[in-house]
Amino acid sequence: MMLIDTSGFFAVYSEKDKNHIPAKEAYQNSRLRITTNYILAEYVALALIRGLPREQVLTFSAEVLTDATIEIIWVDEALHTKAVELLQARQDKTYSLCDAVSFIPMRERGVTDALTTDKHFAQKVSFVCWNRQSHNFNTTEAPPGGEHRRGKS
Repeated sequence: MMLIDTSGFFAVYSEKDKNHIPAKEAYQNSRLRITTNYILAEYVALALIRGLPREQVLTFSAEVLTDATIEIIWVDEALHTKAVELLQARQDKTYSLCDAVSFIPMRERGVTDALTTDKHFAQKVSFVCWNRQSHNFNTTEAPPGGEHRRGKS
């Protein structure tokens, strides 16, 4: 099972993304995928800001709702509250509420893979596109923003 994060969806659906090919391969090789409605909302904003055509973004938004290969975790008050509590407990971290919301069900379900380029996931899970052992995307590319530094989790 793999969590598909905002940047993972973007890499899969944007041919201009430098991680498009390895992200698409990883996505296609994962039979069980989860995401959250917070990730889907964040994807729309990211994709539009990065210049994907609105029609393409809205088509994705409609199709993902009926994609049988993706389980959408709908964030309710309890999950949102757990994520806020995680942020409050880990004020030394800079991850977002959307990330914290993802970490909760990943921990509860034992999910250790995420399709993402977000360095904050390195503190919580292993990666498909990001390889923690070699500190590289896929095999040779550095992550966006340069070298990754692992923090305490």
